[in-house]
Amino acid sequence: MACERRSFLKAAAAAGLAAAAAPCRGAGQAAEEASEFPVKPARHFVALPEKRVRCELCPRKCEVADRERGYCGVRENRGGDYTTLVWGRACSLNIDPIEKKPLFHFLPGATALSVATAGCNMECKFCQNWEISQFRPEQIAASFMPPARLAELAAARGAPAIAYTYSEPVVFFEYMYDAAVAGNARKIKSVMISNGYILEPALAELCDVLAAVKIDLKGFTEKFYKEYTKGELAPVLAALKYVAKRRVWLEIVVLLIPSLNDGAAELTEMCAWIAGELGPDTPLHFSRYHPMYKLKNIPPTPLQSLERAHAVAKKAGLNYVYLGNVAGHEAESTYCPQCGKAVITRYGYRVDARALTDGKCAGCGAPVPGVWE
Repeated sequence: MACERRSFLKAAAAAGLAAAAAPCRGAGQAAEEASEFPVKPARHFVALPEKRVRCELCPRKCEVADRERGYCGVRENRGGDYTTLVWGRACSLNIDPIEKKPLFHFLPGATALSVATAGCNMECKFCQNWEISQFRPEQIAASFMPPARLAELAAARGAPAIAYTYSEPVVFFEYMYDAAVAGNARKIKSVMISNGYILEPALAELCDVLAAVKIDLKGFTEKFYKEYTKGELAPVLAALKYVAKRRVWLEIVVLLIPSLNDGAAELTEMCAWIAGELGPDTPLHFSRYHPMYKLKNIPPTPLQSLERAHAVAKKAGLNYVYLGNVAGHEAESTYCPQCGKAVITRYGYRVDARALTDGKCAGCGAPVPGVWE
């Protein structure tokens, strides 16, 4: 299987991370290895008759019979008690630049301890991390990494943030929440890198403990979501509006796929919605698509398409619009909307924020919104 080629980084000591192989687990190994990881109670579900449960974590609202799992494959009904199988079960662990998430208005130049478990509540045909997102936890090698250990490791490595990323952190809600609490106790911030497919009560709890959220807006039509993600657009828009209302720092990424979600009318409508509903200072990243997973018949996004999307967003009144996966392009940098000065220059993950002083443009003194310290 493809995940036999997957490797992840796991903790070897309090001061560092070491590479370790992460092959898929055969069916015969699952029972033997299950005891390595605790099974914790899940949150956000409703008990139903005959030991069934209805999950209230994401818009799928899976109704799950006894000994069955929800769509995500990581939440299981055990005799009417809904459980999470991935609490502390880190299948990928790494130190990344915060810009890789990407978050451009959040501690520029800093690093984040990035962690994931198996599972996802969508199936994007273009998924970049399908080797972990589209498998069940017992099929993926993992290390036990409880929340307190994550916070300890981030502190030891000088990372001011923990990022829940790679797969879909919504499905490991309990692990993420507990890790964010543990991190906050050590003054380590937490950021969620998500598809935004989550119901408001659960999102409200996360907004109490998270410092930033990056949401992938896959497209701006229900048709695209249904055909290419097996999800829905409306709940994602609701999540975006809620995060913006809570004033948790928010950034948006759109993976621009030629002929599928890059039409002028769709982009115009999307950018107008972001400016009107979330505010003109919401950072928007257009990223170049590369063939991946089940969508390999479409070539990479032309630079001209990315630049056209950038122009549409600027015309809509958005102040901070970026292009991703195009190292060296001027649209990687942050410019003061008032005087036009580059306040943060970027080349890939090389960052220079010296023209940003106390969250303001060093040229004209205009404030630049973000989390800077």
